[in-house]
Amino acid sequence: QIQLVESGGGLVQPGGSLRLSCATSGRAFTNYAMGWFRQAPGKEREFVASISATGLSTSYGGFVKARFTISRDDAKNTVYLQMNNLKPEDTAVYSCAASGRGVVGVEDVDYEYWGQGTQVTVSS
Repeated sequence: QIQLVESGGGLVQPGGSLRLSCATSGRAFTNYAMGWFRQAPGKEREFVASISATGLSTSYGGFVKARFTISRDDAKNTVYLQMNNLKPEDTAVYSCAASGRGVVGVEDVDYEYWGQGTQVTVSS
């Protein structure tokens, strides 16, 4: 089993940037594809980004439009989400997830393990 802990959320003004981190522990990080999802109040969970276990393949939700970048540091067992040009509609709880099945999925059912989430609020 793998444990996930997100950090880096907070309050940021529109147009600002944040970098979210997801630190993992437990089983070998390099065995897992990783994903980021978000959920705003009253809305369903939404796919943000994913990265393969090798780091060679990434995928993004349609709303991202080159504003976000997912990356992983296998030496630190950590996956990151760099978010630039943030908008008020990006306000949500952001959660990272891990898939041990080799699936670089865009659906939450593709992932077996989840962190608790970190709040991102974009407001002036």
